[in-house]
Amino acid sequence: MTRTLAVGVATLLLLVAAQADAADPEGWIVTSRDAAGRLGGRLAGELASALQSSPVEAIAVCRERAPAIAAELARETGAQVGRTALKLRNPENAPLDWQRSVLESFATQLAAGASPASLEYVQAVESAGGLERRWMKPIMTAPPCLACHGRALAPGVAEALAATYPRDEATGFEAGQLRGAFYVVWREPAGE
Repeated sequence: MTRTLAVGVATLLLLVAAQADAADPEGWIVTSRDAAGRLGGRLAGELASALQSSPVEAIAVCRERAPAIAAELARETGAQVGRTALKLRNPENAPLDWQRSVLESFATQLAAGASPASLEYVQAVESAGGLERRWMKPIMTAPPCLACHGRALAPGVAEALAATYPRDEATGFEAGQLRGAFYVVWREPAGE
């Protein structure tokens, strides 16, 4: 994709986000941002504590605490909250088709020079079943992430990953690369 086309796609996504925000008095976009920020913040805090002990402990935090935090936020908000990626560690986080398309779009835009902070996906989809509001934001690989997601893993980490995630694809990253995305999905059944 050319830089001009990538910038156009980024502009379109931002315009869609602005239009959805202006047309939505409930503020679902703001609530989505908040939920993802809370998931990321709590997870980062728990990972930082675990990494002080051992990267192997951080693997357990991602495996056990991330889904628990996401489930807690889902109960609080009424939306589905989670993480997904193109290169998976946990197969339970596999992207749906629309999420894969968004992740690929994020990757293209980042490769064309877009700022990660400027990227956000917002879409409302109506079907016979009702309305689904979708929101996503990229997760970038931070330096602490490299302990478990980088090219060179600390002793014991590769073994722990192989034991826990035999089909792990989520290594070989460098700081600043797209790691995945947070998503929030709101569903309103037809007739509400």
